[in-house]
Amino acid sequence: MSTATIAGSGALVLWAFLALLARMAAGVPPLQLTALGFAVGGALALAVVAARGRLGLLRQGGVAWAHGVGGLFGYHALYFAALAFAPAVEANLLNYLWPLLIVLLSAPILGLHLGPQRLAGVGLGFAGCVLLVGAGASFPAGAAFGFACAVGCAVVWAVYSVTSKRMAAVPTEALAGFCLATALLAGAAHLAFETTVIPDIRQWTAVALLGAGPLGAAFFLWDEGMKRGDPRLLGTLAYAVPVASTLLLLAGGEGVLDWRTGAAALLVVGGGILAATARG
Repeated sequence: MSTATIAGSGALVLWAFLALLARMAAGVPPLQLTALGFAVGGALALAVVAARGRLGLLRQGGVAWAHGVGGLFGYHALYFAALAFAPAVEANLLNYLWPLLIVLLSAPILGLHLGPQRLAGVGLGFAGCVLLVGAGASFPAGAAFGFACAVGCAVVWAVYSVTSKRMAAVPTEALAGFCLATALLAGAAHLAFETTVIPDIRQWTAVALLGAGPLGAAFFLWDEGMKRGDPRLLGTLAYAVPVASTLLLLAGGEGVLDWRTGAAALLVVGGGILAATARG
């Protein structure tokens, strides 16, 4: 495993805490949470880039800015909305369609080989998601919107991640600017569509941790992994994250582990293991 792929794996560890920290900030509207989290993450990243004397690397073309800001803003606004409007455990697992989609999109976009074993792994992961929200599942009114947001953010992040390989010339340091631009865009959208909530100590703590980890350092690690590592391996290793993330949610008192959720998680992880052990 290359150093770049190891770096991408580090991002997966940090993202396992994303759902729990987002639920810790429950009560803060999704767009406001996106703005605050990225303001913290972007400010920390900018400080590191400035200390290294590399602020000039923030000057990038319009395509790079559209790709970076579009991916970061689109995914997280939809993700936080999913957790706000749908049961956290189920929405979080649906969000993890994105590793499955990364594996699938690597073939048409990057020309990488999939093979029958990877496709079988993808099929198992998809079956787990169908079991989670399919026939017989019961959810509160309004959950459908949250689930749609969860699927939407999975699509956005998969496309962003796979196309990052095409943006290899864009330095990782530019992410500091993308994070701050995402904070500004989310802030403007929040003022236009939401009512501002003044966070309490618990919510501010969650925002700070989100900005330092899942909305900060994780992006730099993931950028390195997707641009210079193996996107197929990272996409399949990411199947371990929904289980870790779900267990952290359950430990935090968010949801109950019933047979449907447990079976869905096993299918998702089993598919990931099957795909990750494929040769070539």
